Amino acid sequence: MVTMKHTLIALVEDKPGVLNRMVSLFRRRGFNIESLAVGHCELPNLSRMTLVVSGAAVTVEQVRKQLDKLVDVVKVSDISEEEKLARELALIKVRATPSSRSEIIQVVDVFRANIVDVAPDSLTIEVTGDEEKIGSLVNLLRSFGIKEMAKTGRIAMTRGGRSATLTQAKVSKAHDKR
Repeated sequence: MVTMKHTLIALVEDKPGVLNRMVSLFRRRGFNIESLAVGHCELPNLSRMTLVVSGAAVTVEQVRKQLDKLVDVVKVSDISEEEKLARELALIKVRATPSSRSEIIQVVDVFRANIVDVAPDSLTIEVTGDEEKIGSLVNLLRSFGIKEMAKTGRIAMTRGGRSATLTQAKVSKAHDKR
């Protein structure tokens, strides 16, 4: 079986314990969640989760179906094979001396990143983009000395008019079925 990275989008109710139940399902199946991002979405009382997991397509589809059956889960979609927009955000604190600041600023400009904090001995950089872009910037900044780094993990949505989540009408219908 071929293992690949899968991007799952889950629309879930904003209730305590939902994340725990979902993560427990992955744990029981022996899956490592490589990335998890959760936040409110366009629909009231619902949150959108973006999960990145590696596994065979058949196995990930089984887990997706099991997630769909959880009480507080409204819908789960695997958008791995779809045309999608995927981004991460990273904050990177780099050692900066008076002699290295201009070089760091040039590197940051090339990556269209922003310097969001300046201290006597460091610069903090904010960068948004795909995993490769962030990885390339991190590799270049390593030579200056990375003091601290935080990454959000992947968030994603399908391109164009199709939505991986539901409209308000479909959410109401999904709730009525329960």
